[in-house]
Amino acid sequence: MLMKQPVQEVELRSMSATQLRVVQTKYVEDQDSLLTPNKSNEVPGKLYNVEHVLINVGTGYYVEKIAEDAKGFLKKTDFLPKQMEKTQPALQEKHAIKQAVTEMMS
Repeated sequence: MLMKQPVQEVELRSMSATQLRVVQTKYVEDQDSLLTPNKSNEVPGKLYNVEHVLINVGTGYYVEKIAEDAKGFLKKTDFLPKQMEKTQPALQEKHAIKQAVTEMMS
């Protein structure tokens, strides 16, 4: 029981850090494709309205925005690296507690 709580906290914080990295990667990819279209983004078809785009706002939801507004929204996602930096010390602390409990149990 004593060992279970630190292990769960480390797993939870690790999952949170991983999810933040995934979200950050998605936003960076969206921002790149919006700002610098390239050959790998090509799809067959015709665009009738290039002023409106769909952007991923998280958990599978998309919002239609004007391209310039979408660029502004994606720039606001710069807070993600800061959030990841905040979670690192807490994760390291929980990992140290888990390690201490493991050593004590041995």
